[in-house]
Amino acid sequence: MNRRIETLCLSVLLLSSPGVALAAECLPVAKAAWVRLPPVAMPMMAGFARIENPCKAPVSIVGAESLAFDDVSLHETREEGGVSRMREVATLPIAPGKVVELKPGGLHLMLHGPYQPLAAGEKPVITLKLADGRSLPVVFEVRKSAP
Repeated sequence: MNRRIETLCLSVLLLSSPGVALAAECLPVAKAAWVRLPPVAMPMMAGFARIENPCKAPVSIVGAESLAFDDVSLHETREEGGVSRMREVATLPIAPGKVVELKPGGLHLMLHGPYQPLAAGEKPVITLKLADGRSLPVVFEVRKSAP
């Protein structure tokens, strides 16, 4: 009987600890999220955002999905030998207290196969998948140019 009470008390103590709750709840924060509106309807678009990690632990983005697009993937554009090349990125780590910019000409989201044409001002949700199994839904604004 005493063993049960000890276990119960220890569980309550651990769960009520602010550090435990905050660590489990801490998520990256996405700001200024936008999707570039192409000049004509295209099967691909690009998404950009500023992603901050206010947490005390590193986080990694390992994927993304959206009900507005058939496929969403993380890509990076790099110049190699005077030629701009794009490649898929499997993991995007963000150190504690650091920021990663998804921007034109660098890291970005490739948005393949929009299910319907998007217009300026629309706000599709793109969910970023984290390595620890959690997800971060982000509202992106469709725009002709960066905010």
